[in-house]
Amino acid sequence: MKVAYQKFGAFTQMDQLMHSVKKQYEKAHPGWTVQLEPIQADENSYYTKLDLMSRSASTAPDVLYEDTFLVNADISAGYLAPIDNYLSKWKDWSQFTPTAKTAGKGQDGKTYGVPMGTDTRGLWYNKQLFQKAGLPTNWQPKNWNDVLTAARAIKQKVPGVVPFNIYSGKAAGEAATMQGFEMLLYGTQNQLWDPKSKKWIVSSPGMKDAMNFLNTVFSEKLGPNPQDALDPQWGTKVSTQLLPTSKLAIDLDGSWLTGTWKKSGTKPWPQYTKVMGATAMPTEHGQAPGKTSMSGGWLLSVGSKSAHKDQAFQLISLALNRQNTLTYDNLASQIAERKDVANDPKYKNSDPFTSFFTGLVKYTHFRPAYSTYPQVSDAIQQAMEAVMTGQASPGAAVSQFGSNVKSAVGPDKTTTSS
Repeated sequence: MKVAYQKFGAFTQMDQLMHSVKKQYEKAHPGWTVQLEPIQADENSYYTKLDLMSRSASTAPDVLYEDTFLVNADISAGYLAPIDNYLSKWKDWSQFTPTAKTAGKGQDGKTYGVPMGTDTRGLWYNKQLFQKAGLPTNWQPKNWNDVLTAARAIKQKVPGVVPFNIYSGKAAGEAATMQGFEMLLYGTQNQLWDPKSKKWIVSSPGMKDAMNFLNTVFSEKLGPNPQDALDPQWGTKVSTQLLPTSKLAIDLDGSWLTGTWKKSGTKPWPQYTKVMGATAMPTEHGQAPGKTSMSGGWLLSVGSKSAHKDQAFQLISLALNRQNTLTYDNLASQIAERKDVANDPKYKNSDPFTSFFTGLVKYTHFRPAYSTYPQVSDAIQQAMEAVMTGQASPGAAVSQFGSNVKSAVGPDKTTTSS
């Protein structure tokens, strides 16, 4: 039985879990062998390689590590098998929150994966650098301008560090779309999808404001050098090099970063609990609810071409039982989606930032994970890259984004918002 998952950069926790589950499964099922197939690739390359594997029955995995935003696209491509029949007999499924149960649900109403945990996003900041710049170490920006003001103060008073990191451009992949653009857009009055007309919004004031913010960051040199930010390894460098060595002051990033810095992580950094602070990303003008976040997560799914679907689900249910989920969520700094894990003192006390990032769930948004979302996301990354490199003005980038999305999904599937 083949299990395919991503093993890349600072993220080794999935590999640790799968090696442990392999031993547990083979011990409980004599005669069965679990063949682990870790894919050592960045996010975009991982999706491409997994797609290639899934196309042929001879290479398709029985169990695959699936990003929630790709569920509907991969259902349409015929890569995933529905697992409702298994879930109805699995007593642990009752432990998953209602939101968690929708994470792997397709547009057809069937479920195609079990969530491993979720995440939120906010602003990480270095309290020591803030002190040097004369900024408050209990920083709580109220609007976008407060974020830019802090970045400008860092640039002026603490030379030699990157004031502010926002992921942008094609190389950053979904991190650019979600941690970058959507963290801005969903802090405006606009969104990316119109639920009433069921169309993609390709132009709105919020979209233009988000691109203007991005333009300010890069034109004022408040962010990383574009050449650095366009390195596929940039995210790994941020978490393993820049933040631990105090070379980055503010990072718009995810709740999972501490998984890299714990004793079990790839860059143990005991001082992170004292050096780093975390605060919510504010809405554009501080308008209600005042804060915003984005949530995603990963699933374990059964491959549609698997000849061993019963065994594949058995492995998933083992991997995501209470104990294995508790271990993984603590290692990877995931927000628990099992109620029994969320209430476990070992989870609650696993990290000093757990309660803060869990508290952002009430302000969070989810990507409109329809089958054409990957194409929309790709167009966002192209538009961001054009702005960050100075190849297009924010207005021109939004216009080009609209043209690209219309070409990809059809003009009748798009709309504008005022």
